[in-house]
Amino acid sequence: MRSPEAESGGVFALVAVFETPGKLVQACEELRDAGYRSFDAHTPFPVHGLDRAMGLRSSKVPYFALVGGIAGLLGGFALQAWTMAVDYPQNLSGKPYFAFQAYVPITFETTILLAALGTFFGMWAVNRLPRFFHPVMQASAFPRASDDRFLVSVESSDPQFDAAKTRALLQAQGAEQIEEVRP
Repeated sequence: MRSPEAESGGVFALVAVFETPGKLVQACEELRDAGYRSFDAHTPFPVHGLDRAMGLRSSKVPYFALVGGIAGLLGGFALQAWTMAVDYPQNLSGKPYFAFQAYVPITFETTILLAALGTFFGMWAVNRLPRFFHPVMQASAFPRASDDRFLVSVESSDPQFDAAKTRALLQAQGAEQIEEVRP
């Protein structure tokens, strides 16, 4: 079986440079409508509507935050309840051993802490981070994606990828420059 790079003449991806976010969104919509799935957009700032234009599903990261928050809530409350009522009970100003009202600040803090950690590590897991190198980073225009230009990279692993047709589609959308990236 031949690799996608071999079938496309050793090209890993086509990288197209666009001048405005509007042209980038339009190009992503056209790629999505043409059936492309293995493409990505690289921008210097978040572009409203880009995820919809690319046909991306909702993120799973909020679920990591929810699970972390619930674990923090239950863990913080259980730790305090066990410590104050069972493990080391103390009579403090005549209060009952299980005075759950006093547990609110610590329970809140552990909820927030574990929700934040769940979000952080969930983001890493969902985005397969850390990724120190990707072949698209070899494109000569790639550094401008963090400065003043908007890039779309279409990988040759996409079933719809045909170098000539993909190039023509990107040129029709107003790409300033299109570059082939090799692995």
